[in-house]
Amino acid sequence: MILTLMLGFSSIALSQGTQAPAELGKVTWVRDFEQGLARAKKEQKPVFLLFQEVPGCSTCQRYGAEVLSHPLIAEAIESLFVPVAIYNNKGGKDAEVLKFYNEPAWNNPVVRIVDASKKNLAERVSGNYSPLAVLNSMMVALEKSNLVVPTYLALLREEFQSKTLGTKTVTLSMYCFWTGEKELGKLPGVVATEAGFMAGREVVTVEYNPRLLSFENLIESGSKVKCADGVFTADAQEQVKVEKVLGKGKVKEPSTYRPDPESKYYLYQSHYRFLPMTELQAARANSLLAGGKSPEEVLSPRQIELARQIKANPKKNWKPVIGKSVTESWPWPTT
Repeated sequence: MILTLMLGFSSIALSQGTQAPAELGKVTWVRDFEQGLARAKKEQKPVFLLFQEVPGCSTCQRYGAEVLSHPLIAEAIESLFVPVAIYNNKGGKDAEVLKFYNEPAWNNPVVRIVDASKKNLAERVSGNYSPLAVLNSMMVALEKSNLVVPTYLALLREEFQSKTLGTKTVTLSMYCFWTGEKELGKLPGVVATEAGFMAGREVVTVEYNPRLLSFENLIESGSKVKCADGVFTADAQEQVKVEKVLGKGKVKEPSTYRPDPESKYYLYQSHYRFLPMTELQAARANSLLAGGKSPEEVLSPRQIELARQIKANPKKNWKPVIGKSVTESWPWPTT
């Protein structure tokens, strides 16, 4: 019973259950466009309009698995929009909507986000089947509709954008890696942190977006909070920058790295260790907990509800999911 209640919010009214077409992912869709428009007008939400081939090709199925089955994307589609699925390989009402938007039949996935009067709120998403493409469109549509972009969605977009454009990593030594993850995990531009050991020292490996946070600023910020007394790097340019910021003798040669089994200590010591999160969410949540604050500000409503159920049922066989994929560890309904 508890499990049923817990999973109920992860895909609202999932009437299709496990029989839902793979191409549609984990989202519960309205299949009538006019009904979707009426709901959008009543609820004052944009329409997330998916044109999809069902049953479809490998691209269509991959889109369902990689984009429409991401728990935070699925939640955003269901809660911030009215999700409408149009099959591009069917006749009847589906064909009428295809004709209205001049969409081709038997095509790869296409997303349009429109208002209740059928007008586009963002550029048509076609040919780019990444989570980032649809997240960009969702945020544009929400902003154009004068609707609030929730923090969890903005962070998700930032994380995917950073990963897509390319991140860098650096390993910093310090007196206490618990403090290191606390301080470094809250820096804008940091995507992920992990505590560990290298050359007999406590270290934190930081993944960051160099477009938002430069190597020098990262080292300087770490030094100010006593979380960068040395930097492990074999890169000649980085070595010069380290000496410029920290002084001579602060460059260390990388050696064997061993992760700490309780990385993200403050998260690990709480019931939130059982809550599926993205890497960026986990880094921020750990920092918030370390500062005595609630991590709810970086979580989605469904994550918050799941965390509350985890806390209320401590004897259940929950498993730690820190460092695991949020999609793979999310408790989707199985029946």
